[in-house]
Amino acid sequence: MGFKVLFFFAILFFSAVSAFAEDNSGLVMDYYKDTCPQAEDIIREQVKLLYKRHKNTAFSWLRNIFHDCFVESCDASLLLDSTRRMLSEKETDRSFGMRNFRYIETIKEAVERECPGVVSCADILVLSGRDGIVALGGPYVPLKTGRRDGRKSRADILEQHLPDHNESMSVVLERFANVGINTPGVVALLGAHSVGRTHCVKLVHRLYPEVDPQLNPDHVPHMLKKCPDPIPDPKAVQYVRNDRGTPMKLDNNYYRNILENKGLMLVDHQLAMDKRTKPYVKKMAKSQDYFFKEFARAITILTENNPLTGTKGEIRKQCNLANKLH
Repeated sequence: MGFKVLFFFAILFFSAVSAFAEDNSGLVMDYYKDTCPQAEDIIREQVKLLYKRHKNTAFSWLRNIFHDCFVESCDASLLLDSTRRMLSEKETDRSFGMRNFRYIETIKEAVERECPGVVSCADILVLSGRDGIVALGGPYVPLKTGRRDGRKSRADILEQHLPDHNESMSVVLERFANVGINTPGVVALLGAHSVGRTHCVKLVHRLYPEVDPQLNPDHVPHMLKKCPDPIPDPKAVQYVRNDRGTPMKLDNNYYRNILENKGLMLVDHQLAMDKRTKPYVKKMAKSQDYFFKEFARAITILTENNPLTGTKGEIRKQCNLANKLH
């Protein structure tokens, strides 16, 4: 009897240890509470100041999360500059239109003045994105910290991971599923298209040589006015607002727009039409609370994608350079 009892408790113990190991990504809430207790407040204040001066920074910070965390790890590899041996992720075609990286460096400098060598660029990227969501009227999402910075760009594998706006909904759903995000999470994250603008380069294929018949005809004249050239100059300021009604607000108006065929990109149209995603589009169009709940859940999953923790990676001195190049 004694052996059976001991065996039973041994099984419980190892089961508990196994479960803990599986759940423990190395990230925790308030990771810097002892080493840099002001870190999150400094980041939040910097985001507010920068947003007040440059409204488009919030779109950039939100997009940073998507582009960095989707490609194998949330490790701020997106922020690295190119070197003689390495192409930067931010200089690839898939990062077209991304900007305001210098403001991440502004936030990093403010944090470094308080706690030099403590807070990673990966955590700054994630937390500035979180606070950018709030600046745009979205939900506050409590996020764990403790990420460390990668030392190399992932430009060579970016295409394998990052979904594209012209891919089929099956591919888009598969790419999101690979990082643990289910269908309602996909629909919610694409709701980020409710803010910002889209360069004409990304949507002229729906206007030329013929207008896509699936576009709402009432919306087409505005798109043609903003994108008058079949082959737009990538460097020209030729954009269409993603949401003409509330362009600076993260809200569920996006879903009402795409149900009326006013989505700019092909993925927006597919989201509203595909039988796997349409029910969630309709639900989010009716309920902003539901949209925010699923958005917060999906952002949390994305920001916890395969982080570098413990002794992996490094804490960069500058976010655009690995320490060996500093």
